[in-house]
Amino acid sequence: MLPQIRPSDTTPAAHERLYRTLRQQVMHGELAPGQSLTLRGLGRTFGVSMTPAREAVRRLVAEGALTLSSSGRVSTPELSNERIEELAAIRALLEPELGTRALPRAHMALIERLQTINAANAEAVAKHDAVAYIRTNLEFHRTLYLRAQAPAMLAMVETVWLQLGPTMRALYGRLRRNEAPPYHRHIIAALKAGDDPGLRLAIRTDVTQGLRHLTA
Repeated sequence: MLPQIRPSDTTPAAHERLYRTLRQQVMHGELAPGQSLTLRGLGRTFGVSMTPAREAVRRLVAEGALTLSSSGRVSTPELSNERIEELAAIRALLEPELGTRALPRAHMALIERLQTINAANAEAVAKHDAVAYIRTNLEFHRTLYLRAQAPAMLAMVETVWLQLGPTMRALYGRLRRNEAPPYHRHIIAALKAGDDPGLRLAIRTDVTQGLRHLTA
């Protein structure tokens, strides 16, 4: 459900709500790769003036969630194979490190929470709900990485997720999965066992395996 924004709202709160909503839509693959956005269209959809729409877009362009062409066209990222490989490499470097830092704090309550999220992820796969699949997949990883207590590193990872969101939606449509990948279960098993090398391997495989289908 979209947040309630008062008609023609020009307040800083309106800008923040629009920014967060658009950011979430991009990260969760609700917008297609290369999809155009206009300030006028955003203002009409969300009931805000041009000023908060412009500020929200500016912030998202700075984060890489949106792109701005030399002609002024704003759109979601359309990634080349080289860019996908670069972002996958960044994930493969940073996310296992976050997992390692989280491992000493992986108490049973965290593991049970991850199991619950993974069940929702599997349900999204069974329902062929791409947005719910991406959302629960990222929720799984973020829930684990928050235990790392490394906010700067997590912020870098989230910037990569933003850039990949629309592309991940396209990938999901291509794979036509009926079952969730096994890597989350491998991550949970490694956490239970306190197995740092196994955890790093499971995370690295999870964050890179799917993206390989896009560059094949």
